[in-house]
Amino acid sequence: MTDQPNPTLDRTAELEARIAELERRTPRAMMEQGRSGLEEAFWAAMHRVLPDDARKHLRSASREQLMAARVYLDKWIARLDEKETEEASARPHEKIDVE
Repeated sequence: MTDQPNPTLDRTAELEARIAELERRTPRAMMEQGRSGLEEAFWAAMHRVLPDDARKHLRSASREQLMAARVYLDKWIARLDEKETEEASARPHEKIDVE
């Protein structure tokens, strides 16, 4: 027996991988992943237009933008909490005797 690669098996494995990728991108699979119809249509277009590497970079960039928004929102929330604390400490307290 020879140890040469079998082109038929390689081709079969490649086709099975492609089929699995297509099944992962079906509308039903996307909906099960929690994607909306609009998001589904967007990613279907992206898969047709952009190469894998470009989509990978776009996903990374989107993640970075969301992380930046998180930092901004955390700062905004901290300022609101600070303001509430200052307002609470600035209010005059009235002593009420209870019998």
